[in-house]
Amino acid sequence: MSIECVRIPGRCTVRLGTGGEKGVFAASSGTEHPVAVPEEVLLKNALKLWVTEKSNAYFILQRRRRQGDSGGKLSGLLVGALDAVLDSNARVAPFRILHQMPGSQVYWAIACGATVEEIHQHWEWLEQNLLHTLSVFDNKDDVISFVHGKVKGLIAEETRSKLAEQEEDPEKFREALVKFETRFNFPDLEKLVTYYSCCCWKGRVPRQGWIYLSINHLCFYSFLLGKEVKLIIPWADVKRLERTSNTLITGIVRVTTQSKERDFSMFLNIDETFRLMELLADVTIRRLLDNEAFELDPPLQEPTQITKKDLETRMQNEYFRACFRLSQAEKLIKIVHCFLWTPYNQCHTAGKLYISENYICYASKEENDCYVVIPLQEVVTVEKMEDTSLLPKPIIVSIKSKRVFQFTEIENREHLVEQLNKRLQFLKGGKPGCIHKPRVEEKVSSESTCCPEKICTTNKALDSLVNTPSIKKEPRHSLNSEALMAHFHLIETEGGKSKMEMEKAKNQLWYDHFVEYGHTVSMFRTEKIRKLVAMGVPQCLRGQLWLQFSDAVTDLASHPDYYANLVDESMGKCCMATEEIERDLHRSLPDHPAFQSDTGIAALRRVLTAYAYRNPKIGYCQSMNILTSVLLLYAKEEEAFWLLVAVCEKMLPDYFNRRVIGAQVDQAVFEELIKEHLPELAEHVTDLSCLASISLSWFLTLFLSIIPLESALNVVDCFFYDGIKVIFQVGLAILDANTQELCSCTDDGQVLIILSRFLDHITNKESPLPQISQQHVLSDDKDPVQQVEISDLIRDSYEKFGELHVGQIEQMRCRHRIRVLQNLEDTTKQNVLRVVAPEVSFSTEGLGDLYDLFKREYLLACYWGGNDSAALHHDPSLPYLEQYKINSFQFSNLFCLLSPWTWGTHTDLLAQRTFRILDENEDSLIDFKELVSCLAYNDDDIDNLSPLRTTFVSSVQPDYLNKSNCGSTNYQHQLKKMLEDLVKRKKEATKDLSLMNQREFIQFCKTLYSMFREDPEENSLYQAIATVTTLLLQIGEAGQKIRSSGSISKLPASSKETEVLTPTNTASAPSEGVDMGLKNNPPPSQSGEDDWSVSFEQILASLLTEQCLVNFFERSVAVKSKLLHAKANQYQQRINQTIH
Repeated sequence: MSIECVRIPGRCTVRLGTGGEKGVFAASSGTEHPVAVPEEVLLKNALKLWVTEKSNAYFILQRRRRQGDSGGKLSGLLVGALDAVLDSNARVAPFRILHQMPGSQVYWAIACGATVEEIHQHWEWLEQNLLHTLSVFDNKDDVISFVHGKVKGLIAEETRSKLAEQEEDPEKFREALVKFETRFNFPDLEKLVTYYSCCCWKGRVPRQGWIYLSINHLCFYSFLLGKEVKLIIPWADVKRLERTSNTLITGIVRVTTQSKERDFSMFLNIDETFRLMELLADVTIRRLLDNEAFELDPPLQEPTQITKKDLETRMQNEYFRACFRLSQAEKLIKIVHCFLWTPYNQCHTAGKLYISENYICYASKEENDCYVVIPLQEVVTVEKMEDTSLLPKPIIVSIKSKRVFQFTEIENREHLVEQLNKRLQFLKGGKPGCIHKPRVEEKVSSESTCCPEKICTTNKALDSLVNTPSIKKEPRHSLNSEALMAHFHLIETEGGKSKMEMEKAKNQLWYDHFVEYGHTVSMFRTEKIRKLVAMGVPQCLRGQLWLQFSDAVTDLASHPDYYANLVDESMGKCCMATEEIERDLHRSLPDHPAFQSDTGIAALRRVLTAYAYRNPKIGYCQSMNILTSVLLLYAKEEEAFWLLVAVCEKMLPDYFNRRVIGAQVDQAVFEELIKEHLPELAEHVTDLSCLASISLSWFLTLFLSIIPLESALNVVDCFFYDGIKVIFQVGLAILDANTQELCSCTDDGQVLIILSRFLDHITNKESPLPQISQQHVLSDDKDPVQQVEISDLIRDSYEKFGELHVGQIEQMRCRHRIRVLQNLEDTTKQNVLRVVAPEVSFSTEGLGDLYDLFKREYLLACYWGGNDSAALHHDPSLPYLEQYKINSFQFSNLFCLLSPWTWGTHTDLLAQRTFRILDENEDSLIDFKELVSCLAYNDDDIDNLSPLRTTFVSSVQPDYLNKSNCGSTNYQHQLKKMLEDLVKRKKEATKDLSLMNQREFIQFCKTLYSMFREDPEENSLYQAIATVTTLLLQIGEAGQKIRSSGSISKLPASSKETEVLTPTNTASAPSEGVDMGLKNNPPPSQSGEDDWSVSFEQILASLLTEQCLVNFFERSVAVKSKLLHAKANQYQQRINQTIH
């Protein structure tokens, strides 16, 4: 019997629904023990590990045997050893209560306790509230059901109380939880997250009610004037969430699915509601549809434990990581309001202190005023200062570069300082590299399809790379110890002297800035440094500042020798990624001399191969070669590797994968920003997808392959400092500069020419590098094109669009990710239908509806499938047809909904037999094509399934059956011709059916009888099947006699292969020709060789002698009505199964 456990940290007191008594069915505070749904126990197998303390007619109280108990020395020692070995979560509670029935060997554990007092409370409650009630039952099954129901009710009530305690108003939430369960009758696994009062609009008619947001569904309930309205929208069906308005109401949340739009309004706090709906939809859709790349936070990994607080925490974490551009593994621990002493302006700046596992970060209240990133690895001490009126509640953070940060007005500073010092002590005394170890290990999976398992790094190998930095191995491959620009330095000949002087002036500005603001990762980042970056970073400082702005320098310091070991491990291995890398090596900055030499090409190969080896989920994607080549120009080889890690895993997550989901999401965000900031352009260019497709390469390559290199480097400088918002800003500035020309375009080609011509003429006159022309289009225009200075373009982007902030971008990303993932799902559906449609005769609409049913059945298993979750079978990287598969249980559900033979107890058996036939590769899963193959063979109907093969039509040529002239058909002639062809076709059959013995034949007849139930021709069918059964029994007996007498070998060859008699004359001459099929299906060579058996061909021939059976198996089924019925009942069917 299966068991479900609820872990409760302390004693729980619950009130029964009847009588108002209190009962305690939980563990006491101390050790956690599971409170379970009644578990079956066999006392004879208990090895005397328990001692009975009390008992009555229905219950037994037992104590776990301890060492020293009389009469059980060996068992006492055994129990003591088990309890000592097992950890606290696995140990068995020392006391338990069993439910028993007189005369039965089976008991049920219904309660457990950690102390004598607690278990006695359980016992007293049972005696007072249940014992007298049980005596009124006559049937022991009723007693068992009653006791189990009471225990389950107690556990369910406690679960509700536990969930409610986490909410702001536990009593109201508990009441809402009960209403949610009652109104929608979902299984227990469907957890309510929150609820709101609102109106749902149907046209112009509003209905006041309640909206319930659960982990998998958005539900609405209303009961007004005697009319009840229930609405259930799975999050996985939501294609768009948006805030809108109409002539009557301004605050409306519109939920769009494939078939409908629903408007909800009258929210008390629409901002909170809409944000929570976005988060729930985003988390659920990514969990179900993008589990290849999506990694949930630990509190969200178990959907049934998700709370409103968990979602808010996730939102804070995402904002924190995006704001300071940290790893996706970095978890925010605490946010503290404080003041930071800023020496550059001699004042205390108000802001927030963000404490995470590996960082102390600060952001000023005024955005862009000041922010600081302090890696804990750089921290020397965290100390409290004396509390004064001028410096209230101060702490001092000292770092290795001999700079200190003074924070004041910190609430609960003692606890904060203690927490930080414990973390510092752990990092300093812990394992080398432990800070970033998850960042390395989790990115490498030998199961990834990018690289074969045999060449991918195992976790053990990575442990050796991370945890043993002190072990120096002689590297097999020499690495570049200098940036490539040191060897391949290009100098502009024309005006070179003035440009070099300008470069020196920039250097001096930066060195002066370092003196005042700091020169490490922990520098004060202000508006002044942003202006310096926008002017262009000096060539000699570019690599250093990229490392500091992206914090790649911390990863570099945390993992000494990691890259060298990774290169040695990866080089020489061959996989798909390495083949793609080799193809693109010479396409990376081909005009730059550094990549016209073996030195640059070899370094590029090593970095890309090492990264593909480190992170097989990404492997290698196009455009990574261009980015890496630029990184190698200004950073050492190892530094370039960690810069690439920072870009791919921190600054542009989800960009470089098979489906480039991150880039597609940002294209959707870019479209929205165009509508918001460039309304004139959006009005004229109605289809903004054209601009989005053109700009995709802007985001993937950071403009490196779009504009001249010396200009693109300035954009990359800003990107490393300000993140992705710079690419949005520059993109908007480019469109803004060309708005008039773009508004006059009549087709996409003109748009492409205008933008390409503009981008080709962006210059950087201050750069000491020579201009490398990147002509993207050939233009016949004789008018000279005006050149644009990159510094002016960047300055305009900050002035006009600089109000973009990280929170706004993250919110838009969340909203548009839903639409992008759903568009990808639509693409998958279209491709699957395109593959399947030629092989079946379904209409396009009907086939699409069937695919929706198939996918929904998969999703229902993800919602409430328990431990055997169907999500394990979904892999978006697989071919379209293999992305969704269902198991036999799910197929049975669809079979019951779609098949015309759903009568009697044999329905499930018939479904399981059909599933085994469809599952040719025996992996216990079938895809959509295999499902359709058993449902659609005729033009206008879902054809019939057969327990012999998927359909009779698959083995019988329909030409033999002339429906239009049934009365005058010579069935014996048709049958003889058909059987002759069957004998010929059997030689070419890929999979023959074995002979059916007598036991299987009886089961087959039962299945046929069950299929005919409640049919209009039920009596005729029963008579016909009785006739056929009698005939087949005679055929089997005749064959048995022939085999036993050995006369089969005396039959002429003609009678064995072609002159097969029909069943009508077999009855009169059973010894002639009944061996049809025995030649191709010889009986097994064992002692039961002369057993009774019949072949598939004999069964089929016998069935075809009865016209009413032929009509039954040829009867058309209305596809639309079946699909509509399935749509209406699929949810309720699964709910009933899960509950019962």
